[in-house]
Amino acid sequence: MAYLPVIIVFVLYFSSIPIAYALFGATISYFTFLDATSPAHLVFQRIITSTQSFPLLAIPFFIMAGSIMNYAGISDKLMKFTDVLMGHMTGGLAQVNVLLSLLMGGVSGSANADAAMQSKMLVPEMEKRGYGRAFSAAVTAASSASTPVIPPGINLIIYALIASVSVTKMFMAGYVPGILMAVSMMIVVAIVSKKRGYKPSREKAATFGEIMTQFKESIWALLFPFGIIAGLRMGMFTPSEAGAVAVVYCILVGVFIYKELKWEYAWPIMKETIYGTSSVVLIIVAASFFGYYLNWERIPQHITCLLYTSPSPRDTSAMLDFTRNPYMMLMLVNILLLILGMFLEGGAALIILAPLLVPVVTKLGVDPVHFGIICIVNIMIGGLTPPFGSMMFTVCAITETPLGEFFKEVWPFIVALLVALLIVTYVPGLVMFLPNL
Repeated sequence: MAYLPVIIVFVLYFSSIPIAYALFGATISYFTFLDATSPAHLVFQRIITSTQSFPLLAIPFFIMAGSIMNYAGISDKLMKFTDVLMGHMTGGLAQVNVLLSLLMGGVSGSANADAAMQSKMLVPEMEKRGYGRAFSAAVTAASSASTPVIPPGINLIIYALIASVSVTKMFMAGYVPGILMAVSMMIVVAIVSKKRGYKPSREKAATFGEIMTQFKESIWALLFPFGIIAGLRMGMFTPSEAGAVAVVYCILVGVFIYKELKWEYAWPIMKETIYGTSSVVLIIVAASFFGYYLNWERIPQHITCLLYTSPSPRDTSAMLDFTRNPYMMLMLVNILLLILGMFLEGGAALIILAPLLVPVVTKLGVDPVHFGIICIVNIMIGGLTPPFGSMMFTVCAITETPLGEFFKEVWPFIVALLVALLIVTYVPGLVMFLPNL
């Protein structure tokens, strides 16, 4: 009976009920009929408190920043410059999407916030240039998986605190895996674009003079991502405050420099921000509420116990009796994390699983910094997959892409990311190269 809400979610979802309402309905039915020990007001209070998260402020701010960029001409200038650099490549604008995610790594500290911003900024431009909406959404969601791996991602900090490892080492360890993930996705973009005939937007590579001319024209647009990254690295503002800074910056550039932002755009910008934020946050809150039920019934811990020969998941020696081969253990952990990443938000999954798994892998000689990167990459891939992948729902909600069409387009990227995950898992020298310098 404890697993009945999971079944209810699937039944409602495949009955064409929106996923947010399916999650709410299943969780409320559990606390109403199956476990009535919690007072009703405390259950509903849980829904409200899940919205009281300071990092969630990054989502509306970056959605608004993306909308302002479209109306202020900033997106157009940014696209022109990236087009000059990469437009001659197969699938030029899709390649730009992946590269921009890499450059924006850690700006918001949240894959969902990065996915939301680029859904507003890049997907409309890709559609204008002939890319399918579902493919554009898939590229945007998949590329956002690399952003929390690039410092200063919040998950890197969470894991460092839980595992008692150096935050600086975790930051240094994230660069190479993040770049590897981006390269793997660029290869997929090139293959798919060539197969579908997504032609480059430029016949040949731009000359140095053309690049410099466009650089001068786009300098204020380019300062947007690089300025935010620099501000975060220098400690001038937090990730959530970075969203507010981005909004103010875009308004000033749009009004006083490019002079394309008009008063009549205020209402469309506000409406797009409200609609985008409402749909995204509703799903995140519903998923958080459903995660409360999962934790209440200790379902993640039950799944973890499948790797043990003892009923107690705290008995690490029992898990070591299952296998003492570090390669096999890492493969089992990868499978576990991929499955749980489909159901739980990344930070929650780390908080639940890291204390259980770190003592096990360290006894097998796995560096805890290396293992932390493995955990985060796993969880980010899970965020792209059904049934409850958070980045999947964020992008689909903003771009209005059906989930079925999205998954048809995103699976090649998932395969590429799994290949990158295997490299990260079994070639620790790539991960630990920078931390060990």
